[in-house]
Amino acid sequence: MNNLADYGWYALLAAAAGDLLTAAILARFYKGYSGLTMPISALGNPQSPVRRPFRCWMFAEGVLFLLALPAVYRKYRPVSGGLTVQLIAFLTVFAVGACIFTAFFSVNETKDVVTTASALHGVGSIAGFTLFLFVPLLIAMLSLKNGEPVTGGVSLACFLAAQVSFILFVMSDKEKFAGTFIANEGLWQRLNLFFMYLPCAIISVKSLLQLR
Repeated sequence: MNNLADYGWYALLAAAAGDLLTAAILARFYKGYSGLTMPISALGNPQSPVRRPFRCWMFAEGVLFLLALPAVYRKYRPVSGGLTVQLIAFLTVFAVGACIFTAFFSVNETKDVVTTASALHGVGSIAGFTLFLFVPLLIAMLSLKNGEPVTGGVSLACFLAAQVSFILFVMSDKEKFAGTFIANEGLWQRLNLFFMYLPCAIISVKSLLQLR
Protein backbone atom coordinates (compact mmCIF):
# COMPACT_ATOMS: atom_id res chain seq x y z
CA MET A 1 0.00 0.00 0.00
CA ASN A 2 2.86 2.37 0.82
CA ASN A 3 4.40 1.91 -2.63
CA LEU A 4 1.05 2.45 -4.28
CA ALA A 5 0.54 5.56 -2.19
CA ASP A 6 3.93 6.90 -3.24
CA TYR A 7 3.52 6.14 -6.92
CA GLY A 8 -0.05 7.38 -6.81
CA TRP A 9 1.24 10.93 -7.18
CA TYR A 10 2.78 10.00 -10.53
CA ALA A 11 -0.60 8.61 -11.57
CA LEU A 12 -2.45 11.77 -10.51
CA LEU A 13 0.03 14.03 -12.30
CA ALA A 14 -0.16 11.92 -15.46
CA ALA A 15 -3.96 11.96 -15.41
CA ALA A 16 -4.17 15.71 -14.86
CA ALA A 17 -1.55 16.70 -17.44
CA GLY A 18 -2.27 13.94 -19.93
CA ASP A 19 -5.91 14.78 -20.57
CA LEU A 20 -5.36 18.18 -22.20
CA LEU A 21 -2.11 17.07 -23.83
CA THR A 22 -3.65 13.94 -25.37
CA ALA A 23 -6.63 15.91 -26.67
CA ALA A 24 -4.30 18.46 -28.29
CA ILE A 25 -2.27 15.74 -30.01
CA LEU A 26 -5.23 13.71 -31.28
CA ALA A 27 -6.99 16.83 -32.57
CA ARG A 28 -4.18 17.27 -35.10
CA PHE A 29 -5.21 13.98 -36.77
CA TYR A 30 -8.92 14.80 -36.94
CA LYS A 31 -9.59 16.85 -40.07
CA GLY A 32 -12.24 19.48 -39.46
CA TYR A 33 -11.99 19.29 -35.69
CA SER A 34 -11.84 22.65 -33.91
CA GLY A 35 -10.53 22.83 -30.38
CA LEU A 36 -12.20 26.21 -29.94
CA THR A 37 -15.73 25.18 -30.81
CA MET A 38 -15.86 21.41 -30.26
CA PRO A 39 -15.70 19.58 -26.90
CA ILE A 40 -12.96 17.08 -26.16
CA SER A 41 -15.47 14.22 -26.07
CA ALA A 42 -16.14 14.73 -29.80
CA LEU A 43 -12.77 13.12 -30.45
CA GLY A 44 -14.34 9.81 -29.46
CA ASN A 45 -17.48 9.97 -31.60
CA PRO A 46 -18.15 7.01 -33.95
CA GLN A 47 -17.07 9.03 -37.02
CA SER A 48 -13.80 10.24 -35.48
CA PRO A 49 -10.58 8.89 -37.04
CA VAL A 50 -8.95 9.00 -33.59
CA ARG A 51 -11.80 7.43 -31.63
CA ARG A 52 -9.84 4.30 -30.64
CA PRO A 53 -6.76 6.02 -29.15
CA PHE A 54 -9.03 8.60 -27.51
CA ARG A 55 -11.19 5.96 -25.86
CA CYS A 56 -8.10 4.03 -24.76
CA TRP A 57 -6.75 7.18 -23.16
CA MET A 58 -10.03 7.94 -21.38
CA PHE A 59 -10.01 4.45 -19.87
CA ALA A 60 -6.37 4.86 -18.86
CA GLU A 61 -7.08 8.28 -17.37
CA GLY A 62 -9.85 6.87 -15.23
CA VAL A 63 -7.57 4.08 -14.00
CA LEU A 64 -4.81 6.62 -13.22
CA PHE A 65 -7.18 8.67 -11.07
CA LEU A 66 -8.22 5.53 -9.21
CA LEU A 67 -4.58 4.54 -8.65
CA ALA A 68 -3.95 7.97 -7.14
CA LEU A 69 -6.58 7.57 -4.42
CA PRO A 70 -4.33 5.82 -1.84
CA ALA A 71 -1.81 8.65 -2.09
CA VAL A 72 -4.46 11.31 -1.64
CA TYR A 73 -6.00 9.45 1.28
CA ARG A 74 -2.68 8.96 3.08
CA LYS A 75 -1.72 12.62 2.68
CA TYR A 76 -4.96 14.22 3.84
CA ARG A 77 -6.57 11.67 6.19
CA PRO A 78 -4.67 13.02 9.23
CA VAL A 79 -5.72 16.58 8.29
CA SER A 80 -9.47 16.00 8.01
CA GLY A 81 -11.14 12.62 7.64
CA GLY A 82 -14.45 14.04 6.44
CA LEU A 83 -13.00 16.30 3.75
CA THR A 84 -10.66 13.54 2.61
CA VAL A 85 -13.52 11.07 2.16
CA GLN A 86 -15.39 13.69 0.12
CA LEU A 87 -12.33 14.29 -2.04
CA ILE A 88 -11.85 10.57 -2.61
CA ALA A 89 -15.53 10.14 -3.48
CA PHE A 90 -15.52 13.04 -5.96
CA LEU A 91 -12.37 11.80 -7.67
CA THR A 92 -13.84 8.29 -7.91
CA VAL A 93 -17.09 9.46 -9.51
CA PHE A 94 -15.12 11.55 -12.00
CA ALA A 95 -12.76 8.68 -12.83
CA VAL A 96 -15.64 6.28 -13.49
CA GLY A 97 -18.36 8.59 -14.81
CA ALA A 98 -16.42 11.11 -16.88
CA CYS A 99 -13.43 8.98 -17.91
CA ILE A 100 -14.08 5.22 -17.97
CA PHE A 101 -17.71 5.65 -19.09
CA THR A 102 -16.45 7.76 -22.00
CA ALA A 103 -14.29 4.85 -23.16
CA PHE A 104 -17.39 2.69 -23.66
CA PHE A 105 -20.21 5.17 -24.27
CA SER A 106 -19.36 7.93 -26.74
CA VAL A 107 -21.14 11.06 -27.88
CA ASN A 108 -22.10 11.56 -31.51
CA GLU A 109 -20.45 14.05 -33.84
CA THR A 110 -23.37 16.44 -33.37
CA LYS A 111 -25.70 16.87 -30.42
CA ASP A 112 -28.74 16.59 -32.70
CA VAL A 113 -28.32 12.81 -32.74
CA VAL A 114 -29.03 11.11 -29.41
CA THR A 115 -28.38 7.41 -28.87
CA THR A 116 -28.35 5.18 -25.81
CA ALA A 117 -24.55 5.40 -25.73
CA SER A 118 -24.54 9.20 -25.90
CA ALA A 119 -27.24 9.40 -23.22
CA LEU A 120 -25.21 7.19 -20.86
CA HIS A 121 -22.13 9.25 -21.66
CA GLY A 122 -24.06 12.38 -20.75
CA VAL A 123 -25.19 11.01 -17.39
CA GLY A 124 -21.69 9.88 -16.45
CA SER A 125 -20.04 13.10 -17.58
CA ILE A 126 -22.53 15.36 -15.83
CA ALA A 127 -22.14 13.48 -12.55
CA GLY A 128 -18.36 13.36 -12.83
CA PHE A 129 -17.78 16.96 -13.87
CA THR A 130 -20.30 18.38 -11.39
CA LEU A 131 -18.49 16.79 -8.46
CA PHE A 132 -15.00 17.43 -9.85
CA LEU A 133 -15.81 21.14 -9.94
CA PHE A 134 -15.48 21.08 -6.15
CA VAL A 135 -12.18 19.18 -6.05
CA PRO A 136 -10.12 22.43 -6.13
CA LEU A 137 -12.18 23.76 -3.23
CA LEU A 138 -11.62 20.62 -1.17
CA ILE A 139 -7.89 20.72 -1.93
CA ALA A 140 -7.85 24.38 -0.90
CA MET A 141 -9.55 23.63 2.41
CA LEU A 142 -7.29 20.67 3.16
CA SER A 143 -4.17 22.60 2.20
CA LEU A 144 -5.08 25.52 4.45
CA LYS A 145 -5.78 23.12 7.32
CA ASN A 146 -2.43 21.48 6.62
CA GLY A 147 -0.51 24.77 6.88
CA GLU A 148 0.00 25.24 3.12
CA PRO A 149 -1.37 28.75 2.47
CA VAL A 150 0.10 29.15 -1.03
CA THR A 151 -1.31 25.86 -2.29
CA GLY A 152 -4.59 26.65 -0.56
CA GLY A 153 -4.80 30.12 -2.10
CA VAL A 154 -3.96 28.94 -5.61
CA SER A 155 -6.48 26.09 -5.33
CA LEU A 156 -9.18 28.48 -4.17
CA ALA A 157 -8.46 30.80 -7.11
CA CYS A 158 -8.64 27.77 -9.44
CA PHE A 159 -12.00 26.82 -7.91
CA LEU A 160 -13.43 30.27 -8.67
CA ALA A 161 -11.96 30.31 -12.19
CA ALA A 162 -13.36 26.81 -12.82
CA GLN A 163 -16.84 27.99 -11.85
CA VAL A 164 -16.67 30.92 -14.28
CA SER A 165 -15.36 28.82 -17.17
CA PHE A 166 -17.96 26.14 -16.47
CA ILE A 167 -20.77 28.72 -16.62
CA LEU A 168 -19.41 29.95 -19.96
CA PHE A 169 -19.17 26.33 -21.15
CA VAL A 170 -22.86 25.80 -20.36
CA MET A 171 -23.82 29.13 -21.96
CA SER A 172 -21.88 28.32 -25.15
CA ASP A 173 -24.47 25.72 -26.10
CA LYS A 174 -27.36 28.18 -25.98
CA GLU A 175 -28.85 29.34 -29.27
CA LYS A 176 -28.87 33.01 -28.30
CA PHE A 177 -25.06 32.98 -28.04
CA ALA A 178 -24.53 31.35 -31.44
CA GLY A 179 -21.93 33.21 -33.49
CA THR A 180 -20.54 35.04 -30.47
CA PHE A 181 -17.28 34.56 -28.57
CA ILE A 182 -19.23 32.76 -25.85
CA ALA A 183 -20.10 30.03 -28.36
CA ASN A 184 -16.52 28.67 -28.17
CA GLU A 185 -17.53 25.54 -26.29
CA GLY A 186 -14.19 23.80 -26.68
CA LEU A 187 -12.25 26.77 -25.32
CA TRP A 188 -14.35 27.04 -22.15
CA GLN A 189 -14.18 23.29 -21.54
CA ARG A 190 -10.40 23.27 -21.83
CA LEU A 191 -10.05 26.25 -19.50
CA ASN A 192 -12.46 24.58 -17.08
CA LEU A 193 -10.40 21.38 -17.09
CA PHE A 194 -7.15 23.32 -16.72
CA PHE A 195 -8.35 25.09 -13.57
CA MET A 196 -9.80 21.88 -12.11
CA TYR A 197 -6.65 19.87 -12.84
CA LEU A 198 -4.08 22.46 -11.73
CA PRO A 199 -4.51 21.92 -7.95
CA CYS A 200 -4.15 18.15 -8.51
CA ALA A 201 -0.93 18.75 -10.44
CA ILE A 202 0.41 21.09 -7.75
CA ILE A 203 -0.11 18.70 -4.85
CA SER A 204 1.33 15.87 -6.96
CA VAL A 205 4.53 17.75 -7.74
CA LYS A 206 4.92 18.92 -4.12
CA SER A 207 4.39 15.41 -2.78
CA LEU A 208 6.83 13.88 -5.26
CA LEU A 209 9.49 16.42 -4.31
CA GLN A 210 8.99 15.51 -0.67
CA LEU A 211 9.62 11.85 -1.47
CA ARG A 212 13.15 12.57 -2.71
